[in-house]
Amino acid sequence: MDLNALREERHKWLTWKNIVPLQEAVAGLPDIVPSHVALDDVVSLEFEGITAEQEQHIYDAAMRLKPWRKGPFRISETYIDSEWQSFVKYNLLEPHFDLEGKVVGDIGCSNAYYLFRMLGQNPKKLVGFDPSAIMYSQFQFINHFLKSDIVYELLGVEHVSHYEHQFDVLFCLGVLYHRSDPVATLKSLYKGLVPGGELILDTFMIEGEEEVCLTPRDRYSKIPNIYFIPTVSALQNWCYRAGFETVEILETRKTDLHEQRKTSWIDHQSLEHFLDPEDDTKTIEGYPAPRRVYIKAMKKQ
Repeated sequence: MDLNALREERHKWLTWKNIVPLQEAVAGLPDIVPSHVALDDVVSLEFEGITAEQEQHIYDAAMRLKPWRKGPFRISETYIDSEWQSFVKYNLLEPHFDLEGKVVGDIGCSNAYYLFRMLGQNPKKLVGFDPSAIMYSQFQFINHFLKSDIVYELLGVEHVSHYEHQFDVLFCLGVLYHRSDPVATLKSLYKGLVPGGELILDTFMIEGEEEVCLTPRDRYSKIPNIYFIPTVSALQNWCYRAGFETVEILETRKTDLHEQRKTSWIDHQSLEHFLDPEDDTKTIEGYPAPRRVYIKAMKKQ
């Protein structure tokens, strides 16, 4: 697979009619350096001597880059209240990984919120994979000021096994249920890891002891591209079939309105619109409401 040719082709996405205004918004950002950076629940950047005109440029650019699904971010006075309170997931997972001096990849990285948070652990290298020109533009917006060394690839999980190098740790958060062949996806992730490497993954799950999965006919929680929602034991079996030696269940958790909700920074519906209005234990389609399982899978040394 010629990844460089693929990169060149996908870079042309930035010239699409709907993406050009986003790229113009990023290009027009003021050239100022933050006086303080906080990589906390809210990724925050502060500036000394920022003018009212510069503040307005930042706010206007951020609004043009909607929808902001992952975050939150604060750029001076502009608070980007994203749909997802992404620190809920990050803080849940952080006790289970150590990135010091490691080569790390985030598959489906969105605007790189998690990667920005990971900078605080001093990894050797951070690489994000996401084939979305909108998410890439949001990353450019934040990184215009932060100027991190994060590498953002307009590539997907199917390219990880063909990448120029392998990874010590791979994150794959909220991606697996979008893939029509979950075992093949896990195999790609497995091949992308060094011997002894770790995969941190979360996906939708259903309750039950049997090794089975839910296969929605059309949509799940109003999402069209959801293919398989396994029990925990079925997910473990998928991982073993992909080659992983051990699979540790870190936690299971129901998605609630604290973690995901509609804000003024998105233009579409959110979790409260995806559930049965008379029974929030079910989706609008009658399936079990979204619940996630978080795992760590290890590749053999």
